[in-house]
Amino acid sequence: MAFPSEYPAAYAWMPSIEKIEIWDIESDPVLLFMEKMDTSIILDYNSLTRIDKMGHALGTHEVFTMLIDHHLYPDPLGDFTLSDTTASSTCELVYRFIRAYDGDHYRSDLNISECIYTGILTDTGSFQYATSPALFRMVASLQEEGINNNLIQDAVFNTLDEKNLRLLGHCLSNRMEIWDEFHTGIIFLNKHDYQVFDIQRGDTEGIVNYLLKLKNIQVAAFIRQQPTIVKISLRSKGDFSVEEIAKNYFHGGGHRNASGGYAKRSLAATIDLFKSILPAYKDKIIKSTFS
Repeated sequence: MAFPSEYPAAYAWMPSIEKIEIWDIESDPVLLFMEKMDTSIILDYNSLTRIDKMGHALGTHEVFTMLIDHHLYPDPLGDFTLSDTTASSTCELVYRFIRAYDGDHYRSDLNISECIYTGILTDTGSFQYATSPALFRMVASLQEEGINNNLIQDAVFNTLDEKNLRLLGHCLSNRMEIWDEFHTGIIFLNKHDYQVFDIQRGDTEGIVNYLLKLKNIQVAAFIRQQPTIVKISLRSKGDFSVEEIAKNYFHGGGHRNASGGYAKRSLAATIDLFKSILPAYKDKIIKSTFS
């Protein structure tokens, strides 16, 4: 197993996570494994560009490739593809695949069930988005297999360090802007913020969602300054698609209500760009607000 970058500390409890190699920390073990592999299984991304340099390395190896993903507009990556943009999460598709592959011989494994449930829980925003009757039947079967919902919820959502809570307070008090005309809110972080709060990868997870708690906000943007680029996370309520904005203006994509991308410009210029495109989407945002 290999990730392009570090995972948030909130997931350090998960079974076998210590076996995962991290490209950004040390790429050599990943490269060595790529030389030996005969099958590549791509999960939860649909373009090699989404995993940066690791994707370039992976693309040089001609092996049997399986793609399991639920994002829009997948690249033709796999010899086997399981792609469903209506699925709640890639973990839902992994569960479907396991059950279809094993059929009547399926035997539950609590570690696998806990991992799948965690992926569904987090990717649906605690069952707020992309849910369906079939998903809840799947979750019921996971409960029957013995997962402990309370322990997983506690491990994922109630293990913040003090600095994370102070960072959230700083974002809401000092780095939040509301544009009522467009029913849009923004939170931004600059390089100085990263130094003051010692922000590491994963520390900002979920901050963008706080903007959507406001009753008049339909679109939320979280923009943060990185060493060489500026990253943007976009969220929305209802039928308004932020995926279109991410794809057309920020070299990204994702889902209708949750997408992201980046800009190779300054923080101020990126914020100005985001503001400048809002008038073109004003009518769609308002329609989404009152529909």
